[in-house]
Amino acid sequence: MEIIGPDDALPGRRIRRVAVAGPAGSGKSTLARTLCERMGLPFVEFESFFHGPGWTVRETWQTDVLEFLDGEEWAIEWQGEEVRERLTARLDVLVWLDHPRVMTMTRAVVRTLKRRVGRGSKIAGGNVEGPLHTFFTDRDHIIRLAWRYHPMIRARVHKVIAENRYPDLVIVRLRGQRQVDRWLDGPLARNLR
Repeated sequence: MEIIGPDDALPGRRIRRVAVAGPAGSGKSTLARTLCERMGLPFVEFESFFHGPGWTVRETWQTDVLEFLDGEEWAIEWQGEEVRERLTARLDVLVWLDHPRVMTMTRAVVRTLKRRVGRGSKIAGGNVEGPLHTFFTDRDHIIRLAWRYHPMIRARVHKVIAENRYPDLVIVRLRGQRQVDRWLDGPLARNLR
């Protein structure tokens, strides 16, 4: 296993399967979409597998994700506790958005506010996040989840590193949007040529 930064060269082989890890507000979906565009692949948001209308969990989500992962090329968010191990086993590269908590929290709040006024990105299943004031009463409000999951995502990536079960896996650790942009325009661009 190799852990690299935003300026380090990617392996000589062409990247075909990439997942993006990070807490809410880190830019996982945005980066996965960008990777798909640059790799010439259609983008499928992980949440579209998981959430149906009314925040219901789709019964077939695990089967649907695993079928997607059988493909030869894809980029997707590194989510879904029940499928994460299989996802990781298929990866060439795991991009770890290890941004400071203040950055991800700010982004999560801004995104939630934009969605509440109808100007933000759509949520799978036609769902809508709860009003910001429910932050105080809803333990599972997206802002509270973002706060709780920030250290949990870091711990999950550290566990993959510590276990070292995937010797060919490359983990790209990016801290902040400048590093994301440098990696996209540098090592990733060179790998995809």
